Amino acid sequence: MERLGTGIGWRPEIADAVERMPGIDWVEVVAENTCPGHLPESLRRLRERGVTVVPHGVSLGLGGADRPDEGRLTALAERAEALGSPLVTEHIAFVRAGGPLTASPRLEAGHLLPVPRTRDALDVLCENIRVAQAALPVPLAVENIAALISWPGEELTEGQFLYELADRTGVRLLIDVANLHTNHVNRGEDPAEALADLPLEAIAYVHVAGGFERDGVWHDSHAHPVPRPVLDILTDLASRVTPPGVLLERDENFPEPAELEGELTAIRGALEKGREQGPGQGQGQAPVVDATRAVTPAPASDPARQRLALAQTALLSALVAGTPVPEGFDRVRLGVQARALAGKRADVVAKVAPELPGILGAEYRTAFLGYAHGHPMTGGYRRDALDFAGYLLAAEAVRDERTLGELREWWLERSGSRPRSHRPGVRLARATRRVLLRR
Repeated sequence: MERLGTGIGWRPEIADAVERMPGIDWVEVVAENTCPGHLPESLRRLRERGVTVVPHGVSLGLGGADRPDEGRLTALAERAEALGSPLVTEHIAFVRAGGPLTASPRLEAGHLLPVPRTRDALDVLCENIRVAQAALPVPLAVENIAALISWPGEELTEGQFLYELADRTGVRLLIDVANLHTNHVNRGEDPAEALADLPLEAIAYVHVAGGFERDGVWHDSHAHPVPRPVLDILTDLASRVTPPGVLLERDENFPEPAELEGELTAIRGALEKGREQGPGQGQGQAPVVDATRAVTPAPASDPARQRLALAQTALLSALVAGTPVPEGFDRVRLGVQARALAGKRADVVAKVAPELPGILGAEYRTAFLGYAHGHPMTGGYRRDALDFAGYLLAAEAVRDERTLGELREWWLERSGSRPRSHRPGVRLARATRRVLLRR
């Protein structure tokens, strides 16, 4: 595996700071936020300097019951080629459910949700990864995710699940040590045991990120400093194997560049501490696997996909549509997860459609959370923004005439098949029509 070194997640908000940071060997970009034909100048300059850029996807849903979408795979492949990347990465997660396999409406989570560690889910995931590998021009690595909830009736530990996944498909692993910490707090899983079971020789690189704890639940926010327990897990990992690359993730609440550089220094220190302990001096021996050897998995049966589809749809519907909690799940934790999903929807919609919080002011978040409770997301975030505005207009939920007018204009401008004309005559005609309709 290519040596990557020390990197940081490239985000537009810190692009200038990343370019100036010393010791940055590579960066990772969110694949869905880049356009192959219009790369930001900052990324172009980094590439010209020889800095490796890796696209990190968030929307494939490889752990879902459906086979990977060809259009999404093509888009990810295009980004890898445009960036000259040595690999691409995605998540072991599902992000949507419903549809033909369940004869129910398609639902979008807007977030990464855990797959059950069962044989059915593993068979489906292996086949989906093989489909993705065949469509991509470079190797694929998949990431373990953080979770607030646990599936009932799981048959494998996380380490066993990932070991068998790598052994059967040859896929590389992106190990997020912050997610191991999250699952330790939220699900009682021992990070050392997970590391002992992992196929460490299959590691492509490592993520490190921060979060916060509230009411006994750890939230993987990517908006807070990296805590000591996460660095300790990184040290344990580095005592077992030398990871090809380590990357600091930060998605929101960006601090001053000096603070980010301080976190990178702490990461390097944790790695050096692990190397000093040496192989076998950590809390367990790392298994050795040949991640280049793939055992071709048998195709997942349609009944396995349907069973997984029904289970994932029931869970997602409970989280985003208020349907009954499936048997065996923790109702309190599902409530926490449902509120977290709604809050993330509100935050992301505010980013993709910043005019909405500008128009609605302090009422935006309350109004959106009320809308989200009974209106699951069925498309992307831009569609969600339009649906939210349309809901407010149809429900006559906005009383202030000026705010109502601005919201109506925003919705009309974006909901048609083409932009509305701004020619003075057309605008006058629209204004006259509004006046006449009010009489």
